[in-house]
Amino acid sequence: MKAKLKKWDAAEHLKTKEDMAAYMACALEEGDPALIAAILGDITRAQGMSKIAKKTGLGRESLYKTLSIDGNPALATILKVLDALGLKLQAVPV
Repeated sequence: MKAKLKKWDAAEHLKTKEDMAAYMACALEEGDPALIAAILGDITRAQGMSKIAKKTGLGRESLYKTLSIDGNPALATILKVLDALGLKLQAVPV
């Protein structure tokens, strides 16, 4: 009998703002722009892409594309999405 496997989706495990903030903090520590965009996409999907698109005034399809591993979001887009998610970027000394 073949085992049925389901693709793991981080968005299904991001239930609280603390979960989301910790996940984003890990991406920021890595410093990889593609990873940061993809993780922001995971967090946005966890909250509802349509809901966040409405709050930011950005198109849902555009957000999916921009917040993917292949996306390259502008800083303004990142800040709008973070604000809509109730999160913020924070600078700390290295």
